[in-house]
Amino acid sequence: MSTQDLTHLEAIKKIKELSEKAKICMFCTELDRLPVNSRPMGLQETDDSGNLWFISSATSNKNFEIKEDRRVQLFFMNNSDSEYLSVYGEASIYKDKSTIEDKWSPMANAWFDGKDDPNVSIIRVEPKETYYWDTKAGKLVSLLSFAAAAITGTETDNSDGVEGTATI
Repeated sequence: MSTQDLTHLEAIKKIKELSEKAKICMFCTELDRLPVNSRPMGLQETDDSGNLWFISSATSNKNFEIKEDRRVQLFFMNNSDSEYLSVYGEASIYKDKSTIEDKWSPMANAWFDGKDDPNVSIIRVEPKETYYWDTKAGKLVSLLSFAAAAITGTETDNSDGVEGTATI
């Protein structure tokens, strides 16, 4: 696996690509406590600045924990394509109507009584440090490469993968 550290627009593009493809992450709070609190969260979008947006209940433990400590860690996994993304960042909570209107998804109706529900809040995570793992050729080619190496008794160089930091 090769290393490729990305910056600025390339970093934003990679964060957007991997997070939006995975759609779901483990959203971790209270990072200074063990065990770390985590829960699955559905990503609404990753914007053109690399910020990650989520819809959340204003009364959730997650929101209370963010109010105490804005540091969060997000883990995205797209196992079908062997793509992974770790995002450490700072979370902000929004309750204003314009942000809710902008980020609202009809899927959120499963948890809320529409976008006017008083418990709707929007969380924005601004990435501070990110790390990604990606296969260039996809999972099938990687598996075939490993299988061929196992059958022939040779080592695979795992050269179809890339990993690195993505710094905005």
